Amino acid sequence: MTDATQTIAPGAMNGAAHGTAHAGPHIRILIAEDEELLGGVLEQFLTSKGHTVTLTRDGRAALEAIRRDEYDVALLDIVMPELDGLEVLRQLGDDPSPPQVIIITGNGTIETAITAIRLGAYDYISKPYRMAEIDVLVRRAWEKRQLATENLRLQTRLDRAASATTCVTRDPAMEGVLALVERVAPSDSPVLITGETGTGKELVARMIHRQSERASGPMVDVDCAALSDSAMESELFGHERGAFPGVGNRKTGMLELATGGTLFLDEVGELDLRLQGKLLRALESGTFTRIGGTHKLAVDVRVVAASTRDLRTDVMDRAFRSDLFFRINTISVTLPPLRERPLDVPLLAQHFLRHFGGATPPVLRDDALASLERYPWPGNVREFRNVIERAVLLATGGEITAADLPLAASQAPAALTATADADGKQLSLADLERRHIEVVLKRANWHQGRAAIQLGISSKTLYRKIREYGFVRPR
Repeated sequence: MTDATQTIAPGAMNGAAHGTAHAGPHIRILIAEDEELLGGVLEQFLTSKGHTVTLTRDGRAALEAIRRDEYDVALLDIVMPELDGLEVLRQLGDDPSPPQVIIITGNGTIETAITAIRLGAYDYISKPYRMAEIDVLVRRAWEKRQLATENLRLQTRLDRAASATTCVTRDPAMEGVLALVERVAPSDSPVLITGETGTGKELVARMIHRQSERASGPMVDVDCAALSDSAMESELFGHERGAFPGVGNRKTGMLELATGGTLFLDEVGELDLRLQGKLLRALESGTFTRIGGTHKLAVDVRVVAASTRDLRTDVMDRAFRSDLFFRINTISVTLPPLRERPLDVPLLAQHFLRHFGGATPPVLRDDALASLERYPWPGNVREFRNVIERAVLLATGGEITAADLPLAASQAPAALTATADADGKQLSLADLERRHIEVVLKRANWHQGRAAIQLGISSKTLYRKIREYGFVRPR
């Protein structure tokens, strides 16, 4: 016990007494220690680090405190009155959100360590110990609990999304896609999903995850087009405290959050070449390090990627790494656009009418259905869903007519309402996309944020399209 107390620096207690600010996380800690002096030293030291500390003297009091209040980390002595530390740990096994437990023992043996770990302890430490060891263990245990909490939150979001989404189709090509998904989902092979914006790539990715052996793990989605290159690196791999100026806390990256589950890389073609290389190394080696760190972390994820771009063309143009392309393209799934699925238009209309209209959805008039079937749907199912949602909100008299449909065709030049130009020449998909984006930009008064939302794409993708098509903002 003397060794444990002598390792405290003279200024450690003064910092707490004078209200010194402490960098790092604020951790809620429970200490269960029957040795009065050692318990007091531990309490004072951890309080000086800026944490909230509760001290108990026996196992039963510790168990009652944990079930009464929320704690991040519990330091439990093995030998205590009432209940020993291992029995407290055993009874915490039924709690829905227990703290991470560090067992403290004065006569540590390998059998004690094995028993503690089997019962769910984060780690154990033997007396005498140094306070610096306690500090490191507490922080690491807190980080593990934060990771578990985040995974639970993501899993809850996944379950909620799974109950609210389904794939509705009668189209033979789309039925073939669903059959392929059902065959490949149970494997752990990487999947690349391609298709135009709004065709349901994320929905298919979630179906793959739900039908896989990783369904009990998290599905973490990353929009590769949403952030700058440096921010995306931190988003994917995380960073250590102090990795950047002004960064005081460690960040857990999406690769780490997806451990045991699926990592969905949406618009993977937007990653820059340097990040592509770093991602490839992580997937090939099975390890990575956080930015600013040296400790290697294991990669245990299934990768499902999606892209609206033709990555094969990007590989030929050296805009996408061929080795990464082959690494994520073990299974290829291509989603057909809605304009090639005419059988699905009335089916989807009724599906979304029931979804947004509740128990008594409005009736879709024949002229409205005809308008839906004529429209080319450059935004695909996402645009279709938004059109029906708005029509349900604006419908009067329990009916939806063609005039109630907020289609771009009713507000755009005539060339946009068909797949041919004024001379009867068939328009290419690129021409249709160009004209649709131009119309939406004009309707949004060139507010690129609103236009991106209406188009169902990210602001970064819209900015790239504006440059690609040579649009010039009017004065």
